[in-house]
Amino acid sequence: MTLDGKVALVTGASGGIGRAVCRRLARDGARIVAHYNSRGEAAEALVAELDGGGHSTVGADLRDPAAVEAMVAAAVDRTGRLDVLVNNAGIYAHHPPLEVSYEAWQEHWQRTLETNLLGPAWAAWCAARAMVRQGEGGRIVNVGSRGAFRGEPDAPAYGASKAGLHAMSQSLAVALAPHRIAVFAVAPGFVETAMARPYMTGELGEAIRRQSPLGRVATADDVAYWVACLAAPDAVFATGAIVDVNGASYLRT
Repeated sequence: MTLDGKVALVTGASGGIGRAVCRRLARDGARIVAHYNSRGEAAEALVAELDGGGHSTVGADLRDPAAVEAMVAAAVDRTGRLDVLVNNAGIYAHHPPLEVSYEAWQEHWQRTLETNLLGPAWAAWCAARAMVRQGEGGRIVNVGSRGAFRGEPDAPAYGASKAGLHAMSQSLAVALAPHRIAVFAVAPGFVETAMARPYMTGELGEAIRRQSPLGRVATADDVAYWVACLAAPDAVFATGAIVDVNGASYLRT
């Protein structure tokens, strides 16, 4: 796979999956614009260690449509183009319906949907227009979740947001195909990141690992590999695909 000369904007770049995606895409030749919300120093440290050159960072609160528009514009202004958008940023919060107050329930839903679904929608709208203006096609890869299919009883807003992200990916795949913009989603299960760490110790962690016949959860590099595959020029005819990266821990038909 080669992405030589391509520019990739990766949201949530300072997190575990985001860092792995940036490293993989840079290794494949892409110039990276690494997005962060509050962890600017971590994003700067990341771009300093990436293969190649011309990498940069951009800050934005993805819940703010104006900030997302400015983020995409900054990426294009800085590099002269945008070829790949990876909507990776996301949050997960515990909010079982019978254990939280009505006020907390509303807060979790609003914050999760704004971050996990609306932010990617704003970014995709802006990125698609930049790609159309270039006239060379492009790629949008959304990081979804196994939870969109099997449900998330302790975090229903998370499951709903990822299901919406998958549906958005497929809708955009149809809408943008005439412009040679391919849109995909990857759907990991548990991944060895800071977000999953509280669940990965003791008996609970062992039970989670046993969900896969491989006896482990995904690494961030496992996810990054598939993001890179889908971002590659030859992947265009798979547009609309949702790729499960869960080690056969959940199989859907």
